[in-house]
Amino acid sequence: MELQALKELKTKVAEVMDIVHAIAVLEWDQQTYMPPRGGEARAEQIATLSKIAHEKFTSSEVGKLIAELEPYFQNQDPESDDAALFRKVKREYEKDTKLSPDLVARISRTTALARDKWVEARKESNFSIFAPYLTQIVDLMIEKAESLGYEESIYDALVDDFEPGLKTSRIRAIFEELRKGLVPIVQAIRESGVEIRRDFLLRNYDPEKQYQFTLKILEKMGYDFQRGRQDKTAHPFTTAFSVNDVRVTNRFKDTLITSSIFSALHEGGHALYDLGMPEKFDRTILMTGASYGVHESQSRTWENIVGRSLHFWTYWFPRLKEFFPEQLQDVTLEEFYRAINYVEPSPIRVEADEVTYNLHTLLRFELEVGLMERKIKVQDLPELWNARMKEYIGYEPKNDAEGVLQDVHWSDGLFGYFPSYTIGNILSVQFFKKALEDISDLYEQFARGEYSALREWMRTHIHVHGGKYYPEELIPLVVGEPMNPQPFLNYLREKYSGIYGKI
Repeated sequence: MELQALKELKTKVAEVMDIVHAIAVLEWDQQTYMPPRGGEARAEQIATLSKIAHEKFTSSEVGKLIAELEPYFQNQDPESDDAALFRKVKREYEKDTKLSPDLVARISRTTALARDKWVEARKESNFSIFAPYLTQIVDLMIEKAESLGYEESIYDALVDDFEPGLKTSRIRAIFEELRKGLVPIVQAIRESGVEIRRDFLLRNYDPEKQYQFTLKILEKMGYDFQRGRQDKTAHPFTTAFSVNDVRVTNRFKDTLITSSIFSALHEGGHALYDLGMPEKFDRTILMTGASYGVHESQSRTWENIVGRSLHFWTYWFPRLKEFFPEQLQDVTLEEFYRAINYVEPSPIRVEADEVTYNLHTLLRFELEVGLMERKIKVQDLPELWNARMKEYIGYEPKNDAEGVLQDVHWSDGLFGYFPSYTIGNILSVQFFKKALEDISDLYEQFARGEYSALREWMRTHIHVHGGKYYPEELIPLVVGEPMNPQPFLNYLREKYSGIYGKI
């Protein structure tokens, strides 16, 4: 029989989650269908609901229930769902009680206003439009980090929201290990002398046909359109309102066919994770991934390991030609495969190749740490961004839209998030390598347009756990070892040796 105190705690958390998901609906609408002048009212609505959710979750009643239940769970199976839920509620309660309702409301209000200003600034390619709002967000993030507290770096307090327990020092070590491995790969590719044709990727592709094609890919992946939908937005994202309502968005450019395709695969990977969680986790704090990095591992698996493979396009390229016969009439499967895996300095992170991608996240990580430590000023970001892009990636952005304004994340206050993308890349290879050990003909299945085996493997080993485990628990459970960048580097060497010669 369930303890009354546990029943009450679950009810209170469920009510908070209802509010959190209502906020998510407002934010989704803001980025998809809300009319341009709705921003200020929407900011107040989100701020009010965020404050209510925070006050309900950090109430003395919740604190008393946690204190009452703690002795009980010391003698319970730590692997049980209830023990995991209690452990996570307690952790988040201890963090959130350090933040005042006023601060939570100010963060929500400011970021809601900042999203629209980011869209405007990006459209005009004018950082000065967004800069005042980003300055406020940086100040709020510092206030938040100081309230939460930290032992080593102020950035640790923010990273912990996305990668529980991960320290800035560990992130630096990961990036350094990757840098040492990536530099010789990039150098070997530059010196290979291999020329790859890419002109056909930039031909005119009807956005509406792109939309229809991406729907077919999502459907084949196993994305359930009875529990989701794809909409258009300025920056692709996935939002889960419940395990039966997970929506993806995409953007469609008429002169870059791969942008919408890989965005669909990426967001579809996120969505499959959320859709694969048990219904019993609905309205609980367990209806989330183990971390944002683990979540990114799912999207990067579908986008890169699956979606950029020759086997994937063995099935899909003839179908893409049916949608765009004129644009692709003079293109072979091999040419298309090599074109989508072309390695070159690129200004845009979401469209970067697998080899240089992590240099983009390194740049953002360093800038974020500098902003949090007050060593970098907001007004200096465009110049610093361009200088480091040139140093790390070998490309100097032509304007603010191509440079410092390319990502929406800072307008959402997501400081501490960018390392999760690199963690996702690393874990995607570790997870897929294990899946391939268990299902040896995965690539052959991809060539037939079949993905159920991979999807079910991910669901059984990762999705079904939701937020039950933290990354340091889940990763060894799935692959038998902690997070390790070396398999990712080995994957890059093997794959790109097949395109550019021995690396």
